[in-house]
Parts: sequence; structure tokens; C-alpha cells
Amino acid sequence: MQFAVPPRKSYHTPPYARSSRVSLQRRKQLKVVAIAGLGLLALFFLISRIFSSSSSDLDDVSIATSGVVIVTVLDHALYSENYLHKIIQNREDYARRHGYTNFIANVSDYESALDGAPRSWAMVPALRHAMASHSHSKYFFHLGPHALIMNPSISLESHVLDSKRIESLMMKDVSVVPPDSIIKTFSHLKSNDVDVIFTQDKQDISPDSFIIKQGEFARFFLDVWFDPLYRKYNFAKAEIHALDHIVQWHPTILARLALVPQRILNAYSRDSPQVAVDGAYTEGDFVIQLSGCASDAMQSCEKEIEPYYATWTKKFRNEQSLLS
Repeated sequence: MQFAVPPRKSYHTPPYARSSRVSLQRRKQLKVVAIAGLGLLALFFLISRIFSSSSSDLDDVSIATSGVVIVTVLDHALYSENYLHKIIQNREDYARRHGYTNFIANVSDYESALDGAPRSWAMVPALRHAMASHSHSKYFFHLGPHALIMNPSISLESHVLDSKRIESLMMKDVSVVPPDSIIKTFSHLKSNDVDVIFTQDKQDISPDSFIIKQGEFARFFLDVWFDPLYRKYNFAKAEIHALDHIVQWHPTILARLALVPQRILNAYSRDSPQVAVDGAYTEGDFVIQLSGCASDAMQSCEKEIEPYYATWTKKFRNEQSLLS
């Protein structure tokens, strides 16, 4: 059968043709989205690599940093270089044996912060300085400039920082300031509560040798101790009496403080008038403190240190010869 005229071309796109064109457009759009997505993923990957590298660098710093920093503040204006060299040599030997870090400061570095207060106050800003400089270190051992470490084989971890050890050493329910302060150390204190470890002598809490743990409490404690009101109050024993005061009247501080027997960290020479009962240095003790040599005109730190330094040097050299 033939038509009178040829069939006309339809101007309506068949359904299948329309869907084919739409599919082609969608594929192009999806391709663009996929490329953009891959680009974003690559960007995120690069950023994450950069930050993970930074994080791993910080971890490396943390791992490489000593867990204990020994802080000693020396006064170059008052003592000879020979005397100061002996103190530094003693600290360096001990730090090398146990993988600790030394922070040796000069009183003159903190004169502006002292604002006219006695130079003995310099230990407080020096500790803050040490903490800022060694932010990944956990413990800071302040050891005064007139002390020698006489038994360098003793590590701080085994001697006092281990939780079971400090638990056995803590003096509970005793007068904070001897001999008969009505304020006493807490009887319920546990090792995990402790952020600062002190000893007492016959009359006071002694800041010549103590350990403080890095953290918010440490910063709070040092800031309170260094308050201008206390520095200008004209205490008879400056920072020592200020310490006695804040520990007794700030329970927030007392709740984080442990007292340990004097000979654990801070044995005094036997002729010291401030030595506590059973606080005098005995051979084998960790530290000897030449208490009073700087303030008593009858004593001389440079002379008093000689026999102890000679004993330490002889022992150190004998050990070195055995090792070599």
C-alpha cells in the first residue's frame, strides 16, 4: 500500500532519544564532580600529612626530652668560679648517669623580676623559666647552690617518685611547720594527689631541695609563692617564711603537698643549727645541704664544701677508672 505523500518527519523527540541525551549530560557532570572530589581528597591528604608530621615531630621531642630537669640557680656575683664549677660538675655527672637534664641559671637573669626582693627569691622565677623551656618534662628537681649529690647512683624515680615509694615516705598528720604548728599534713593524702615534695628542717619547710610536678598546680603554686605581697612583706627568712605561710593557710596547696624525711632529699651537715632530728648527713645519703653557710659569717660555703667535694670526686674517679 502506498501513501499519497511521503510520511513527514516528526518534530517530537522520541522518549528514548531524550533519555540518551540526558544520560550523556549526567555522565559529563559526574566526571567533573569525580575530578573535583579527587582533587579535594588529594588536598586533604596533603594537609593531613603535614599535620601528622608536625604531631610526630612533637612526639619525637616528647620522647627525646628528659622526664626530670635539675634546676640550680647560681650567684656569680657572690661566689668564685671555682666554687660554681664544682657545683655544676656535680650536677652534670648526676644528670649524665640517669639521663636527666640540667637547667643552670644565674641569679642576675631574674633581677628585674625580683624587683628589689632578696636574691634568694630567684629560685621561683627560675623554676617557671625551666618549666617553660622544658614543657615536655614531668618533674623539676630544685637543688640549691650549696648542695652536693653525694650518692649519684640513686635515681629520683626509685628513691622518691615511684608511687609505692612516696606512699611509704609521706609524713601524715604531722605539723607542717615544726615543731608544733597547729596545721598538719593531711592523713588521707595518696601518692596520686601529690604534685610537690618537700622536707622540713628543725624550724621550717626547706626549699633548698624539693621536687615539683609540671602542670597547672605547679604554675599556680609558684605564682602564689612569688606574689609581690610576700616578696615585699619583709619576712625574716624571705622565701622560706613565705612558703611556711602559704602552705599553712592555703589548703589547696597543702592538699597537693607531701613532706618526706629530711635525709631523703636534703640532709644537713652535722654542725648545722637547723638540722632536724635524724636529719644530719650520713654516708650513703643522697644529698648533703651546707645549710647556713651563705648567711652565717662564721661559715664559708667554699671552705665547707671542700671535704665533701673531695669525697665525691674520689668516688667518681674510682668509678670512672673501673668503667674504663
